[in-house]
Amino acid sequence: MTQETWIQELLPDAITHLVRCRECPHSVNTESGLNLPGKKAVCRVLDDFISVLFPGCHGHGPVSEASLTDDLKHQLRETAMALKGQIRCALEYQCTVDDCHDCDDCEKNAEAAVTALIQQIPEIQDRLQHDIRAAYEGDPAARSTMEVVMSYPGVYAVIVHRIAHVLYHEQIPLIPRIMSEHAHSVTGIDIHPGAHIGQGFFIDHGTGVVIGETAEIGDHVKLYQGVTLGALSFEKDEEGHLVKGIKRHPNVGDHVVIYAGATLLGGATEIGHHSVIGGNVWLTHSVPPGSKVYNQQPRPHIRQADGRWMIANGPWNDHGAGI
Repeated sequence: MTQETWIQELLPDAITHLVRCRECPHSVNTESGLNLPGKKAVCRVLDDFISVLFPGCHGHGPVSEASLTDDLKHQLRETAMALKGQIRCALEYQCTVDDCHDCDDCEKNAEAAVTALIQQIPEIQDRLQHDIRAAYEGDPAARSTMEVVMSYPGVYAVIVHRIAHVLYHEQIPLIPRIMSEHAHSVTGIDIHPGAHIGQGFFIDHGTGVVIGETAEIGDHVKLYQGVTLGALSFEKDEEGHLVKGIKRHPNVGDHVVIYAGATLLGGATEIGHHSVIGGNVWLTHSVPPGSKVYNQQPRPHIRQADGRWMIANGPWNDHGAGI
């Protein structure tokens, strides 16, 4: 008996059940079944598209100046064709979910979505240039814009969002969410592809930021880590099912700064332009332009080395009580 005998004895029953799950409604993807692109395939196309937007920055090394035009043309063509195939499969899957039998337009709609994305490259690049400048100018630790492009998680998350957002508005299923969740897993920043984000957007540090599907963010907005633009509650229909497609997340005006840990909830919540939302603020109602919203600063009790107590940010007396 070899050391592998135990696993050989276990495999048949397990494999039988796994293969049988080809008939499961939610679990298996084969070339003769759903035929969807794998998650890694979508992420690879996403990275290829980012490499087109930033030649030599998100690949494996510098690109040749002499052949830059031809290389970009070749790479964009290959990326576009791969993405078209992935989108067609996603649309065909959605047709089965929606029980659509008569459209026969998945190929045409996939081509239209990729066309829209390529046609919006100039706009995407322009917005990203403003985002990069906002990151560089908004962080005193940034030494160069190249450092920002190649290493800042907030910038990477926004790059992915700019791409996924176009596909979302082309009503492409699956693909935009896979892209946004890839950025989420890499950066800790969760931006739904449906969120509308203006130019000059900067997420400093980034980890733990959540931006919901129906959030609308103006131009030149800065968020710090742990900020949530979320839903206040989830409306249900008469049968108890969640109502989808309604406004659930806040609107944030131009030139707003939201500090670490702030939570802004609700589709009716409007943050007026040029406002500042302080750290750890919990906000479920609107504030007018130019507002400054802060929690009262806490006063920690500190025991000193000599055993006496003091209250931070305030005087103390010999009895250890704040005055």
